[in-house]
Amino acid sequence: MSEASALEVRICAPELEGLNGVVHGFFTRNGGVSGGIYTSLNCGVGSADDADAVAENRARVASALGVSADRLATPYQVHGREVAIADEDWAERPRADAVVTDRPGIAIAIGTADCGPILLADAQARVIGAAHAGWRGALAGVAEAAIDAMERRGAERSRIVAILGPTITQANYEVGDDLRTEVLAADPSAERHFIAGRRDGHHQFDLPGFIVGRLARAGVGTAGWIGRCTYAEPDRFFSYRRATHAGEPDYGRMLAGIALR
Repeated sequence: MSEASALEVRICAPELEGLNGVVHGFFTRNGGVSGGIYTSLNCGVGSADDADAVAENRARVASALGVSADRLATPYQVHGREVAIADEDWAERPRADAVVTDRPGIAIAIGTADCGPILLADAQARVIGAAHAGWRGALAGVAEAAIDAMERRGAERSRIVAILGPTITQANYEVGDDLRTEVLAADPSAERHFIAGRRDGHHQFDLPGFIVGRLARAGVGTAGWIGRCTYAEPDRFFSYRRATHAGEPDYGRMLAGIALR
């Protein structure tokens, strides 16, 4: 599922790679210019990393997706379900957790560091999307909102390929009773994604399974997961939870992006 590289700069999904006219990548933490806890491809404009380093890292991602740095569209993410349409340069980043476009020459991307990055494409209609799905956004329906927005641009959901990138997995994602209660109140079918935690009153949550299950129920043609855990691979991925457990003052963010050739 990944490009053969010692540093593994970009992970690609075969399901998306096989689509004509679509380029994509789930970028790792490797291949950039940042140092210290941000080593090395930190693309988080909200981090405390050097701004010039972040700009260079983002330019490298844009180049890999075949566009210039000023054509990389990323929203200001708020863990909601709003969708931004990227059909021209943004004067400022919209507050949204998904982006959709049908314009070639614009790469759309979202940032993560444990949450689920979803890339979507209907190659026939030439409509693409990217969504940021933490547990809250996934529960609110950000993936479904992105699919709806793609349909309004001419996509057909039965043709949409939707792939989830590196995400924190159940073995490393302990949550409290309050989160489980909130999720099950809104989506009782999610019960199967929780198992007993290591501590009383806690549970291990299968976030990738929850997200992919919702994609499948939404009726997309293909719903899949890249099968990689952000927490478990510190040499490859940034992880908010791992940084918190290590007592680090901040954390890097990775980009997942997609563009029409």
